[in-house]
Parts: sequence; C-alpha cells; structure tokens
Amino acid sequence: DYPKGDFVYTDGRVLGKHEGIIRYTRGQRKGLGIAFEEPLYVLRVDPVTNTVYVGTDKDLYSDRLTANDFIWTCGFIPEAGFKCKAKIRYRQKEQPCVCNPLPDGRVEVVFDEPLRAITPGQACVLYDGDEVLGGGTIEADC
Repeated sequence: DYPKGDFVYTDGRVLGKHEGIIRYTRGQRKGLGIAFEEPLYVLRVDPVTNTVYVGTDKDLYSDRLTANDFIWTCGFIPEAGFKCKAKIRYRQKEQPCVCNPLPDGRVEVVFDEPLRAITPGQACVLYDGDEVLGGGTIEADC
C-alpha cells in the first residue's frame, strides 16, 4: 500500500485524496476519481509532499523545458539561440526550437509552439536536419 495524499488544483484548492503517487503520471486523465466542471489532468507529482497537482488540458502546455545530463554528440556546443529541432517523445515529429546551452551543462529549449505534457524524466534529443546534436533528460518544463 502507498500513502494517500492530496489532489491539489492550480488555484491551491484540495479536490480530494489520491491512492498513492505511484499511480499517477503527467498528462493522465483516467482514474483520478474527481468530479469537476471540466476534465482534469495530472500536471505534476510531488513525492516530497505526496501531492498530485491537477489542472485543465490548457495547463499541460508549455513552450520550454530544461534538460540536464546533456551530452553533445555533434562535436561542439552551439551558441545560445541556435535554431534546431527537438524530439521529446518516441513517435513525435521533431519540433522547431531554439536551444540555449547553460553554463552548468544544462540546456534550455524554447519551442516555436507550446507542446503538451512535457514530462520530466523523459529524453530530449536535438537535431540539425538529420544530424543528432545531442540529448539529455528533461528536468522541468518552465
């Protein structure tokens, strides 16, 4: 058994209790068991506070992410503002973006259009045409 915790809406209201954070993932809609005026989705799971944050579909969209543990396979680190494409899901089409390498080795990726449910822990791979520039682990959407 996993400890129960709160479902918290974007405005801070507690909407109910969940059955353990291990049962939830970003973007999930089914199985929440919360009655609300519009469909709710998991936005974030906080293991420290045992809280599942929920919101509407529009709350899942973000136009940027930060990736850590980034490995550049292209032989160089691009300058900030480098235009390229990024893929954050296996079957997803590459998305136009700008990459900004950060001094601490992380990379900020800013997409031309907001993407749905950018998920921490998943891979982000950058491309320049058919060439893989490098990849890292999504740390957060911003």
